[in-house]
Amino acid sequence: MTEEEILAEFRAAEALLEGHFILSSGLRSSRYLQCARVLMNPARAAKLAEAAAFQIPDKVKIQLGAVVSPAMGGVIIGHEMGRALGLDAMFVERPTGTFELRRGFRLHPGQKVLLVEDVVTTGLSSREAIKAVNAAGGEVIAAAALVDRSDGKADLGVPFYPLIRLSVPTYDPENLPPELAAIPAIKPGSRAAA
Repeated sequence: MTEEEILAEFRAAEALLEGHFILSSGLRSSRYLQCARVLMNPARAAKLAEAAAFQIPDKVKIQLGAVVSPAMGGVIIGHEMGRALGLDAMFVERPTGTFELRRGFRLHPGQKVLLVEDVVTTGLSSREAIKAVNAAGGEVIAAAALVDRSDGKADLGVPFYPLIRLSVPTYDPENLPPELAAIPAIKPGSRAAA
């Protein structure tokens, strides 16, 4: 899929939003990609996951034993990536504030894992999820996402294969441009600001 075809899927799902948004990191932005909306249609989710899976090199794919995603945002795309790659898909969640595998999910010692996210902005959630996979005995050898909002700046510590990279400026809440400061901020994501 081309970048324009990918963005067309977001537009068709009314998932490319404009306004003043509070990101999970606490930073602010004038644009927001609501991946939950683009993934609510199973056919669209499968199409995007297949395109994302296609971007992962074969030398990585042949080593993989599982897909793991952070809850909440990564669950659907992680499941669809698991289907596209023919792998089991699991997720980590934060019952006490720190990611961990639960619900009977297990990784074999040294099992090679693809970490899958919906959107990466700073990479913090991905790095925390990678730490949880390591603690559970797995080894994350690559990461994938629908969207890299960091414009290639997020360092996940493993090769990273986003379906699309977007350059969307983010701002400290104390240093907003006037046009953004004039708009009420909303928090459309799945977790509270850090």
